[in-house]
Amino acid sequence: MKDQNNKSALTTLVTVFFFWGFIAASNGVFIPFCKTYFNIDQFQSQLVDFAFYGAYYIGALFLFILSSSIKKDILNNWGYKNGIVYGLLLSAIGAFVMYPATAGAEQGQTTVFYFVLVALFIVGLGFSLQQTAANPFAIALGDPKTGSHRLNLAGGINSFGTTIGPIVVSLVIFGTASWTTEELANRISNNEITLITVQILYLCVGLLFLAAAALFHFSKKLPALKSDTAFEPANKARNILILLTIIVLGCFGYIFSTYIGDEVTSESLENTRLILLIVALVGVVGCLLFAYSSSSKKAEGWGAMKYPQLVLGMLAIFTYVGVEVTVGSNLGELLKQAVNETNLNTLGLPTLNDAQLGPFISLYWGGLMIGRWVGAITVFSPSKGLKKWLLIIVPYVAFGVIILVNWFGGKTFSTNEILFFAICVAVQIGGFFFAKDNPVKTLKTFSLLGVFAMLVGLFSSGNVALFAFLSGGLFCSIMWPCIFTLSIAGLGKYTSQGSAFLVMMILGGAIIPPLQGKLADIFNIQSSYWIAVLCFAYLLFYAFRTKTVLDKQGVDY
Repeated sequence: MKDQNNKSALTTLVTVFFFWGFIAASNGVFIPFCKTYFNIDQFQSQLVDFAFYGAYYIGALFLFILSSSIKKDILNNWGYKNGIVYGLLLSAIGAFVMYPATAGAEQGQTTVFYFVLVALFIVGLGFSLQQTAANPFAIALGDPKTGSHRLNLAGGINSFGTTIGPIVVSLVIFGTASWTTEELANRISNNEITLITVQILYLCVGLLFLAAAALFHFSKKLPALKSDTAFEPANKARNILILLTIIVLGCFGYIFSTYIGDEVTSESLENTRLILLIVALVGVVGCLLFAYSSSSKKAEGWGAMKYPQLVLGMLAIFTYVGVEVTVGSNLGELLKQAVNETNLNTLGLPTLNDAQLGPFISLYWGGLMIGRWVGAITVFSPSKGLKKWLLIIVPYVAFGVIILVNWFGGKTFSTNEILFFAICVAVQIGGFFFAKDNPVKTLKTFSLLGVFAMLVGLFSSGNVALFAFLSGGLFCSIMWPCIFTLSIAGLGKYTSQGSAFLVMMILGGAIIPPLQGKLADIFNIQSSYWIAVLCFAYLLFYAFRTKTVLDKQGVDY
């Protein structure tokens, strides 16, 4: 009976995972639309990710600092259930703020774009609270040893949201009509396509948030669980995170000021902006490496950060979220730029406009769904023989769902497109068979495939280049649970705090996409994907390094 109640509770819990995926992947369509509608550059368009994912970091950091000051875990005091309810209510406020933020806005009004960012930031703050509560909640709903499998199952639902989100948002904003690039530009410039549809979309999303909050609040099957772990102070960890925040906000704050003023954009100014973005990135990496070095010499005051696997894992989550988001968020610009830059015409990439991007962005995020559905197979405890067949069948069933969702949205993929992605899925299946559910081996395998895919995308053309970049979603799909599991292995009483630190590092989705956007502004969109190569390369290094660290500690993983 208890097991049945836990299954009912898990069913309710995964609804929030769906929301996260739906909104996050929708940004892939919303970003290129904002760039066209508000007349902004690629860096500015990526501020959608900065606001959204930056809120995850700020929210989690604020909770940690506040808990440190009163020496009590605030979220644990509320309980996981109430934490999710409060997060949903906060996200609802952000969704409703979108309406007055964009009221009466017309094409080319760049200042309105910054109000849009405020609304998205509030939505992200709510998501931060939800995610901080929902991840340990899912683990607590059963045997801790199978907690990662429940996270995979929830991740599969999350990825279903990422698959349909771009399609729904594309339909809402552009309708079912297939405009040519010139027709679409004329309609936007003549205010025939406006932000009214975006306002209606977010009003509906806000109402769904309220409905979900009510579902959680009144659900008798959802227990108000709390962690039994006492709050562990970590003053040095808190201070280094505050320093990290000051560096990031200082760099981005100055860059914002150069856009808001009347200063004419010059090559020198663009280079200064790029340097500051690199400084922000180096600041994050530098602070974490300082924590890694200092805590190894004197562990007192560092809390969970005294464990090297956690600090390395924080940087791994930072780069993982960064690469997952940046590949998808800049994909729309890659496909649009072929009409604007003669140096990209030779690549033979499909030339698309804002209204045509949704299916390909859906395919990218659908790749994450495929991998997470495979990762969730273990939840159902199949026999070894059946599991081998499921490893082959489930990915193509998930691929069929992606094709079907797009078909309902009015997009039919060509035979060549289906064949190219099917080959990519086959490579992913081979990776699963090779890794054999071992988190270190899985991370090594898919990081290496990620590096290879990005290099193929950089040095090839046509469908080979396009689907190499799209396959990034397939190879990112299974990384979160692997990194999370390895990072908190052996933390003992610091496990809860370590989990909170890892959630903070979703910050990577706020910093890496804008950096790639500025690289695209200065160089070109395709060459900007070198940033993705570096991210996958670090994840490969992390897989090797963390194995050494855990083996030295004698930790079972």
